[in-house]
Order: sequence, then structure tokens, then C-alpha cells
Amino acid sequence: MITEEITSVPALVAGEWRHDGPSLDRVGPYLRRVVSRSIAATPADVTRAVRYAPDAARAVARISPAARADVLDRAARLAEQRRERLAAQLALELGKPVKDGRGEIDRVADTLAVCAAEARRIGGELLPVAGWGRGVGNTALTYRAPAGVTLAITPFNAPANLLAHKLGASFAAGNTTIVKAPPQAPASSAALVSLLLEAGLPVEAVQLLHGGGDVGARLCAADEVAVISFTGSAATGAAVARAAGPKRLVLELGGNAATIVCEDADIPAAARTCARTGYSNSGQSCISVQRVYVQRERFEEFTQALAAEVAKLRVGDPLDEATDVGSMVDEEAAERVVRWTAEASAGGASILLGGTRDGATMYPTVVADPPASASVVVNEVFGALVAVMSYDTFGEVVETCNQSRYGLQAGLFTRDIGRVITAWRELQVGGLVVNGSSNFRLDHVPFGGVKDSGFGRESPRWMIDDYTVVKTLLLRGSSVFGEEGA
Repeated sequence: MITEEITSVPALVAGEWRHDGPSLDRVGPYLRRVVSRSIAATPADVTRAVRYAPDAARAVARISPAARADVLDRAARLAEQRRERLAAQLALELGKPVKDGRGEIDRVADTLAVCAAEARRIGGELLPVAGWGRGVGNTALTYRAPAGVTLAITPFNAPANLLAHKLGASFAAGNTTIVKAPPQAPASSAALVSLLLEAGLPVEAVQLLHGGGDVGARLCAADEVAVISFTGSAATGAAVARAAGPKRLVLELGGNAATIVCEDADIPAAARTCARTGYSNSGQSCISVQRVYVQRERFEEFTQALAAEVAKLRVGDPLDEATDVGSMVDEEAAERVVRWTAEASAGGASILLGGTRDGATMYPTVVADPPASASVVVNEVFGALVAVMSYDTFGEVVETCNQSRYGLQAGLFTRDIGRVITAWRELQVGGLVVNGSSNFRLDHVPFGGVKDSGFGRESPRWMIDDYTVVKTLLLRGSSVFGEEGA
């Protein structure tokens, strides 16, 4: 049920919740009214947060991996219990259909549970130094130590689960984390931080600041910060890197995901999958189906099947159980998709469905045969639009896909294992989904891109590598492998 209440969202700075000061209003894109009001971080808040963080990092590092894992396991169970409440908050702040919100919270629970498991696995190595002459008679050991202070800058499109990845993995590794929440989802972000604290996360382990790019830039430049994990656009990622200087970075940036449909594919199944995954969260995902390349002899069959499936999607109130497509993040974002659709049409494309909006709600749009230079082909749409194009040979379509400056993830529908291996090897992407669209992710599998899609890999196991430093111990004159040379 929709209420007229405005959720007040405090900041958490230096171990204290702050409820007063300048505020930021978030207008729900579907309701078109203020739904949450957060306390904006001031320059003094940023200074206080980064000065507090080093001592906090030392306190967190003293907590055993087992104790950290127990906290994360409890948080995972709490996320399951709060599923409905958290999903409703996502619907209010972002216009995300509540059933998709539930899916995100299910993933939060899974991600936190995986973080717990990975915390228990953190260890080190006994290195085979005695295999080389100068190493004979010596022993070398390593272990992974916490990096110290991490900064998590999270996006609006999946604010709960991506915060779970960043904060959960950072705590699993033994760090303290400063979270810069997205202005579009302050209440959803604060709810997850509060849930973790309720599960036993020590207050030293997290700080939560609200604000825009100015807050993020100050935090990135802070000498106290050792690691930055950022998810967002390529342009903002470049700004993060410039502000950060010589810090360790994990950047998960934009995408322009391609899905290839070969002539041997199950066309109805491929069309159903692309329809479902091209418009979930109104297409606001870095791996959302954006470009679909179909072998020419199956092109008409596929486009007709796709349009028929997309036409079945229900657009409307994100809190309605039947809604498939809610609102985009704001009206400006929806208008951009309308404008790019019109540009493609002027260039000769056929608009099979959509192309219009109602406020921030973009009606699902299918664009057939746009020119290769169209914005819907070249740029990241990040909206409720799928462009469908034809190709002749498999080598040609791989080359076409690789012309994008992005390289996050791709999809491939085929029964030919040779094509699968070729695509895995030749496509310039971080991941390939076979007999599925580009828009599929498992939270315990490495995820990240190449080219302008960033570097580093998300998912707890791989993020812990970035959130820790390898420390080496050399024991001279002592070895279990023998102490004499040949």
C-alpha cells in the first residue's frame, strides 16, 4: 500500500547517526512526489569521516574471520525476513516493480551469505621457495591482510545488492567502509546499513554519507582511503580515477550489451528471454539486452516474435504485483530514450513498439534496423529499449559486436559448440552467457568488463582479493623441505 509518508534518512558519520542539517529530497519517479529525505554530507562531514576511518579500520581488523562471517550470515537471514519492506522501498524510490525488488533482496541475502563463506576462507600460502637454489633452507609464507579503509560508491539501479557486494566483501576482508549512497536511493541504502548493524556489524565497520558528485570526489581524493569500488557510468568512473590518484580501484562501468541469435537458435525461446531481460528494471542495467543481432534468414521471425512478447509486458504502478515495467529513474532519463528513438527513426529504423513516455515511465520500445551510427547502437541506452539488427556470417557479427567501446557481457543463442568457443575467445567482453541473453548474473561468479566497461571483478571472492593486501614472511635458515643444496 502506498502511503504519503516521507522517509527520513540520516547519515552515519564517525559512529553516530546524524539527523539534522541540510537535506536532499528524492522524488519517486512513479508517484511524482517526495518519498525520502536524506541528510546531505557537508565538507566537514567528509573530513570527519575520513579522519575517523583509520582507527575504525584497526578495530575491525582485530575481529576474527569467524566472527565477521557470523555477522554476515545473520544479516543474510534478516534480509530474507525484511524482503517485502525492502522491496517496497525500492519501488517507491526508483519505480522498480515490486516483484523485481523482491528478486533484488533475494540476491542481497545470497550475496551476504556468500560473503560470510568467503570470510571463512581467507588465509595464505606456503610458497615453494626451496625449488630454486637461493631459496634452499628458507621458508616463505603469505597471508591476506585487510587493506584498511575502503570507499564504496554505489549506483541507483541495484542499490541494495550492489551495496551488499561492496560492503559485505569489504567487511568479510576485515576493513572499514565509507559508503557514498546514490542520491536516488538513500532510504534503500540506509535500510541495508541498518540491517547489517542490527545483525551485529560493529559501528566502526561502516559510515554512510549522502550527496552528489562533490561528496564522492572529496572521498576519492582522501589519503586515508586505500581501495575504491565504484559502479556507474564510464564518464563518472573516469572522474573517480582522476580524483583517486594512485589508489587501488575496482570500476564496474557502463555497457552496451549485445546478444547474438544464430540461425540454429530456438527463436521463440530467444525472443521470450530477450523480452523479459531487455525491459526488467526498465532496461536500467549495465548488462540489459540492448543490441540483438539475428542471422538474416531468421530476422523477420525473431523481430515479430520479440514484438509479440514485449507487447505482453504490463506497464504501470511498481507496487502492483502484475507490473512488469515500472518507471525509469527520472523524467530526464526517459526523455533521452524517447529522443534517441526518434533519432533512429529519422535514420531509417522501424519503431515496432513504444517510443513514448508518460513522465518517467518509458513504454517498452523495439527498434528494428537502426543505422550503425545511431545512439541506440553506439551508446549505452540504459532504458526500456531493445534494438534488433541482422547479420550474415558469424565472423562478421563478432567483429560488429567488438566495435563497441564497451565490453561487459554478451549473450549467445546457438547449439553449435564451435561457435560458443569462438565467441568466448573472440568477443571483447568480461563474460558470455550461452543460450541466454546478456542480462544474467550469478552473484558468486566473477563479474566485470574490459575496455570502457572498467576493470577488476565484482563478486565476493574476487572483491576480497582487491580489498586485501598480500603480506609475506621470510624465515631464513629454516625449512621443512631440507636445508642442503646439491
